[in-house]
Amino acid sequence: MATGWAPDGAVQDQIDDTVTDGVLRARAAIPAGEGSTHCVECGEPIPEARRRAIGGVRTCVDCQAVRDSRPASFGINRRGSKDSQLK
Repeated sequence: MATGWAPDGAVQDQIDDTVTDGVLRARAAIPAGEGSTHCVECGEPIPEARRRAIGGVRTCVDCQAVRDSRPASFGINRRGSKDSQLK
């Protein structure tokens, strides 16, 4: 149910767009191409099994774990909350 000037289905369209953006962002983060033999972060050799399992790998397991633990920040606010409009 849309309110105000929004057409019917506008909320679902926002949800669909958010999901699509998330999928595209995740696909863009997948490594591709020739992988590195040594980690770009620490310089340690990357095991052959890891290079075969993940195409385009550039980091060792330890450095990738550190990268994955960092909080991700996305700059799109489709909610249009009052708080975001007041800033």
